[in-house]
Amino acid sequence: MIRSIAAALCLSTAIASPIFAQDAIRSKPTALPVDSGAPAPKDIPYPGGTIKLEVDATDTVQRIFRVKETIPVAAAGPLTLMMPAWLPGNHAPRGQIEKLTGLTFTVNGQTVAWKRDPLNVFAFTIDVPQGATEVVAQFQFLSATQPNQGRVVVTPKMLNIQWESVSLYPAGYYTRQIPIQPTVTYPAGWQAATALRGTKSGNAVAYETIDYEALQDSPVFAGTHFKAVDLGSNVTLNLVADDADELDYKPEQIAKHKKLVAEAGSLFGTYHFNHYDFLLAITDEMGGIGLEHHRSSENQVEPGYFKSWDKGEALLDRNLLPHEFTHSWDGKFRRPDLLWTPDFNVPMQDNLLWVYEGQTQFWGYVLGARSGMFSKQETLDAYAQIAAKLDTAVGRQWRAMEDTTLDPVISARRPKGWTSWQRSEDYYNEGLMIWLEADAIIAKATRGKKGLDDFAKAFFGINPGDWGQVVYNRGDVIKTLNDIAPYDWAGFFQKYVDSTTKETPKGGFILGGYKLVYGEEPGAITKAAEGANKMVDQSFGIGAIVKNDGEVSGVIWDSAAFKAGLVTGAKILAVNGDEFSGDVWKAAIKAKTTVQIILKQDKYYRTLTLDYSGGLRYPRLEKTGEGEGSLDKLLKART
Repeated sequence: MIRSIAAALCLSTAIASPIFAQDAIRSKPTALPVDSGAPAPKDIPYPGGTIKLEVDATDTVQRIFRVKETIPVAAAGPLTLMMPAWLPGNHAPRGQIEKLTGLTFTVNGQTVAWKRDPLNVFAFTIDVPQGATEVVAQFQFLSATQPNQGRVVVTPKMLNIQWESVSLYPAGYYTRQIPIQPTVTYPAGWQAATALRGTKSGNAVAYETIDYEALQDSPVFAGTHFKAVDLGSNVTLNLVADDADELDYKPEQIAKHKKLVAEAGSLFGTYHFNHYDFLLAITDEMGGIGLEHHRSSENQVEPGYFKSWDKGEALLDRNLLPHEFTHSWDGKFRRPDLLWTPDFNVPMQDNLLWVYEGQTQFWGYVLGARSGMFSKQETLDAYAQIAAKLDTAVGRQWRAMEDTTLDPVISARRPKGWTSWQRSEDYYNEGLMIWLEADAIIAKATRGKKGLDDFAKAFFGINPGDWGQVVYNRGDVIKTLNDIAPYDWAGFFQKYVDSTTKETPKGGFILGGYKLVYGEEPGAITKAAEGANKMVDQSFGIGAIVKNDGEVSGVIWDSAAFKAGLVTGAKILAVNGDEFSGDVWKAAIKAKTTVQIILKQDKYYRTLTLDYSGGLRYPRLEKTGEGEGSLDKLLKART
């Protein structure tokens, strides 16, 4: 035994000696303490008083916002001013600090030096001199002039002001405790819409004094072609467009928007705002957006929203307003506890996004159907496309849906080469499928007397008129569900949210009287998506999405296309000896025989054989029983 220990010690020494021998020639610094200078936010009033914010938004050529901000101060000493970093609804730090330029601070006309916090580059600290009563900050926000610089928010005909880009706030206070009064000067003749209310003088609008939290939550759309439409219940549809004729709508189209407002009120039982403003840009010049706010939402749709209402591709834009409107209740009023933060620099933790976004996605489609924004069949086609597309997300084998709630931070919404294996923000649509099944479970347990509508009223319909925030956790969701229909809801979420799975939940279809099947013809939504994106989507079959010019825009992991060697970004030049076209490609797949292709990837050429004989596969829902099922009843209008 002693001999064995000695041998072991010798072996250990022999292994370790070369490492330790290097210590004589390696310097070893000691870590310094990490200390950010920004004070933690406290729930006390900002002592300086009301901030005055002046924004010059008249430059529609170089697209530069010029800002002057007067910050009253109560005492001398260090003052940290911050640009918002973590933006609600973005689920990640999306503040565009790189576009803030020309920053200067003055006190009584004298320049005061500033220093950026190296641990939080959104924070600037100055030393306020004795006797000072206010600090004046001036800077520019250089909005994108090309899409590769970020989202374009200014064009010659319209603009979008997001206050987090054109303002700073004093650190150390809950933002709801910081009063601010903004004024904006617009281009001559333009009209503006926002949840804020103000007084116009010439081209400037002086808005009401409000707290900084609510300011950030109240963006502006403005433009030269503008129209406001009353939808009832203190809700306004504010339209800006590239061209005046895009604002010409038919009464029956507006009637559907009015019904959307009424159906939402019926669903939730109350409105959580004193007024609400849809901000809708009909444009292909300003960048796309769909972003929720408590008393408004920022929305962009392609030209033709009204003009091409009856055309298939227009369907793709009509889920936007129902979704963002739902967020006033789900996400803005009721908010996951770890997603609520006291200011815009405390990191958000993206928990429960399968409720925040997933149930909003669920209600968006339901309200779209109930209001007539979609027909029932179009809604069923959307469900089929969503479920089938989620089934191609084979990354569910290694990555649970809960983990995708962190994807806004992990991938920052950058393009992915293998989305089906990496997974993306699947909590949106997989959340929809989970809640569709939950509705069917409740309907079955209560013999059709209750459904998820009852959850909506009980969970989101509390505190009528309150447009603050009420936070919740998973336990609160489960308790409310059990109050409506006792069930193993904890196990239900454990199965679908926390665990890896083989396929997306389809109990909402099965219990609701439908099943997912495949055929050779696309449904309305898939057909519209193929037309809008100029592509052939056979991710459900051969496992590839190919544009009409031959470019491969998506390959499903472990599919026939994957096994043959297709890759995103490559280009198909020929199919079975014929020059590529979308029709040639579909005909080859439809023939149900192996497919020979010539592929160009970068500057290299390859000949590939796709071993696939399944033909064209497009998803649709097929009725499985007689009479109305829970899914049929879910989509019926309530008003």
